[in-house]
Amino acid sequence: MSDYGAPRKMYPATCAECKKETEVPFKPSGDRPVYCRDCYQKRRRY
Repeated sequence: MSDYGAPRKMYPATCAECKKETEVPFKPSGDRPVYCRDCYQKRRRY
């Protein structure tokens, strides 16, 4: 059986840049920064 189409498990996190509470589709390990959607998009442009 496949999980295709099933809702993705989301994990709470705090954005490393703006400190806003957000959710990410992976469990943050704490050794790398996590960014909210807005900050991630800003960082990808560079």
